[in-house]
Amino acid sequence: MNESYNTIEVLGSEIFTKRITQQATRANAPTLVFLHEGLGSIELWREFPRQLCAATDLEGFLYDRRGYGKSSPMQHERNTNYLHEEAWTMLPAILNEVDIQNVILVGHSDGGTIALLFASRFSECVSGLISEAAHVFVEDTTIKGIREARMSYEFTNLRSKLASYHGDKTDPMFRSWTNTWLSPEFRAWSIENELQNVRCPVLAIQGTEDRYGTQRQLRSIVDKTAGRAEELLIHGGSHTPHAHEDDVLPSMQAFIEKILSEI
Repeated sequence: MNESYNTIEVLGSEIFTKRITQQATRANAPTLVFLHEGLGSIELWREFPRQLCAATDLEGFLYDRRGYGKSSPMQHERNTNYLHEEAWTMLPAILNEVDIQNVILVGHSDGGTIALLFASRFSECVSGLISEAAHVFVEDTTIKGIREARMSYEFTNLRSKLASYHGDKTDPMFRSWTNTWLSPEFRAWSIENELQNVRCPVLAIQGTEDRYGTQRQLRSIVDKTAGRAEELLIHGGSHTPHAHEDDVLPSMQAFIEKILSEI
């Protein structure tokens, strides 16, 4: 298994990418595409993508979204449709640029929401979808968690930790994330209507101790998507379910193997 990094130009921005390749892969196999969280990056996934690729014998693709990690800074302030723009404009352009035509999406938090939105419109190229701690509507718990994160950013070492991944993009990245989610206009945001157009198999994962969302998010995804849907509740799990890899990795592997057996 090899890992390589590259910067591509997409819609006027430089996007930093990572490929995980296998010496021998399944014929016509989908690529695992990992979509990071609202404060995340390629590197904040740590070793998990490599572990999942190894477990499933699939290749992987990761990228830093615009405004994150080693990609270009954001070009404008976010609006309430920023996740739709990432899913319906930016992600298709990136996949086209790197010639990936068949995917299993693995999305964490904001990345999980992007995965669901992408699958709702581009079902022809999505073989399956795994969402971790995705949001499909705004809860009081979400608002409370983001307010606490903003306090931590100001009064603890959270800013310096994030700066080691995002550099001089850290302040605008964090500000745009908090300002968008805490804005009055965003309180009514929801993608529940789009879920009915998600027809691929879905594995929805949530931790019981997620400070940004409750099991209502999990239930909405499982109940409202149109294809086969499974859920995995991680007892004691945080907002980063894949940190509990002993529970999550085997479940993801089994879900993916079932998809591959049906292709």
